[in-house]
Amino acid sequence: MLRLMQDVAEEVINPRFRTLGRGEVTSKRRPGDLVTVADREAEVLITDAIRAAHPEAVVLGEEAVSVDPTLLHAWAEAEHVFTVDPVDGTRNFVKGSPDHAVMVAEVRAGEVVRSWIWQPQHRTAYVAERGAGAWRDGVRLDLITQQKTKNHTGTCCGIDYPRIATGEAGWGFWLKTKPWDHAPGSLLLTEAGGSVGSVRGTAYRPAAPPRLLVARGRR
Repeated sequence: MLRLMQDVAEEVINPRFRTLGRGEVTSKRRPGDLVTVADREAEVLITDAIRAAHPEAVVLGEEAVSVDPTLLHAWAEAEHVFTVDPVDGTRNFVKGSPDHAVMVAEVRAGEVVRSWIWQPQHRTAYVAERGAGAWRDGVRLDLITQQKTKNHTGTCCGIDYPRIATGEAGWGFWLKTKPWDHAPGSLLLTEAGGSVGSVRGTAYRPAAPPRLLVARGRR
């Protein structure tokens, strides 16, 4: 999966970084909610590859849902799901900031079991597997041994969750809780020793997220 994401980024995302032309950036249903040709093309490539490998699985992509919002209501009962965020941090990408990421998560029976985050401009990969740990570029993450700051997050989920998981930030919170944004990072952080859930401590589940999602560096 990580190799797929890296290859897709090299093919359709990186060539557009700081070179987006007129007509390659548009708004979705809400003004200011941007989408680029890179978002759309990357999601199609990743989705097609996942469906070829897992024909029984539901693929929930951010851009597909923006076209057909009913997809967001139909996936929760599926046994096997992949969430896809082709360019997390699109606004940063459009502005020429390197702080964006490609994210995929695998969900089985409502639980995130594997996740991948690729930051193409930082050339950094984060991978997590439920019960087996979390890694950055092959090095296992362990928040118990990390020295965290008090800073909260506020960039995009593909940057923010890794910052908390590596101890660069202590916490973060979000009002928008779409599964493609939070499923990948939630597993990364919990496997590194942190926690993700409601302000009352209820654990995060992609199909039933709290209205306010809070991530902390230590359980």
